[in-house]
Parts: sequence; structure tokens; C-alpha cells
Amino acid sequence: MSKNIILTDQEIKHKTKRIAYQIYETFIEEQEVVLAGIADNGYVFAEKIAQELKSISGLKVLLCEVHIDKQNPNQAIQTSIPAEEYANKGLILIDDVLNSGTTLIYAVRHFLDVPLKKFKTAVLVDRNHKKYPVKADFKGISLSTSLLEHVRVEFDQDNNSYAWLS
Repeated sequence: MSKNIILTDQEIKHKTKRIAYQIYETFIEEQEVVLAGIADNGYVFAEKIAQELKSISGLKVLLCEVHIDKQNPNQAIQTSIPAEEYANKGLILIDDVLNSGTTLIYAVRHFLDVPLKKFKTAVLVDRNHKKYPVKADFKGISLSTSLLEHVRVEFDQDNNSYAWLS
């Protein structure tokens, strides 16, 4: 299986910074935002966005890890912080790749049970093969791929992060 690199480490950093600025512009009137990253890579991406947001704004950023069974998304979803901590705040649900939309739509459904001031979604890579009517409000890149192709994101602490198509 060959790796067709679609985003280099530098491009991922640039897209992360751009998404952070878009989030800041959208939530500029808020004191605090919640970045809810879908475990595992979505949470890593949320941490990277949080780091950028802290460097460009005075927003208080609360990180939340969202655990969802991607094979069986109807199972109960767990979050690393209780619902009371993100209630009545602006929340951004974050994942690395938006494939069919299944994971994102079930995660969205979970957060709809809690009153939120504003609710947005962000992904690094948005593929155009959705089964559900879900979209990313903030995205790094949109790709039209075949159903046989897969997008993977590798986050590395040593400036070796990349996204690739297989």
C-alpha cells in the first residue's frame, strides 16, 4: 500500500492555525469555548487547535475528549468532562477526517441533549462521501476521493505529522 501524501506537517500546521483563527472569529464574543475532540486523532487535532487558540486569543479553552465506538456508534458516548462543564457554552466538535459522517452525526446527537450557546464542527480532512447530512463548519481541506480510497492522518510530536491517501 503506497502513501500518497495529501498534507505535509507544515501544511497541517498552517491549516490548524487557519481553523483556530476561524474559530476565534466565530466565538469572539465568548469568554470560553469547549473543544470536544473525538478520540483518538480528533482529540490530538483539538489539542493542536487549542494551542493555536491560546496563542492568538484571550479565549479560555476547555478540552473535552469524546469516546465513541466507531463500529457501533449507537452505544453510549462518554466525555472526559461532565455535561455541566460544557453546558451553556460554545462548543466545537473536532475530528481528523470526515468520511461517511457516521461518527460525527452520532457525536452531534449526543451534544444536542445539552443546552449550548453555539455548536460548530471542525475537521482536518473532509471527504465527499457522506451517508448523513452532516457538514464541517471549519475544515482544512476537502477531497473528492473514490470509495476505495482511505484517508489517514498521522500526528507526530517530532514535526512528522502528515495526512495520506491509500
